[in-house]
Amino acid sequence: MIMLTGSQRDFDMIAGWAPQDAAAMHKFMGEWNQALVESGEFVDAQGLTPPAHARRVALKDGVPVVTDGPYAETQEVLAGYTIVECASFDRATEIAAQLANTPHPADAELAHEWYVDIRPIVSGFEDLV
Repeated sequence: MIMLTGSQRDFDMIAGWAPQDAAAMHKFMGEWNQALVESGEFVDAQGLTPPAHARRVALKDGVPVVTDGPYAETQEVLAGYTIVECASFDRATEIAAQLANTPHPADAELAHEWYVDIRPIVSGFEDLV
């Protein structure tokens, strides 16, 4: 699974992009996904809503407590994911590295250093050990 992260600030920044900049990013992502479909490596991909639309359920003194987003500006959350089925972890890393070429406005303030996380999906409890 290739996991993309972002903060509320990141979502707000992207919402303020000029339409042609947002279109360039969406075009890139569409082509990236289509290449995975054509290679037979694509399994699933979903984007998630901004943190402002999230809720966190935590235990406090044994009682569930619900907190609505957004969370602290610097807190990153899962923004979306892509699941690939490929020959190796190295190949998944190559696929994820292509996302470094995602277009963005030249003057865009990046709220944090860019990264994606790549983690294998377990098929059973025995894979957790």
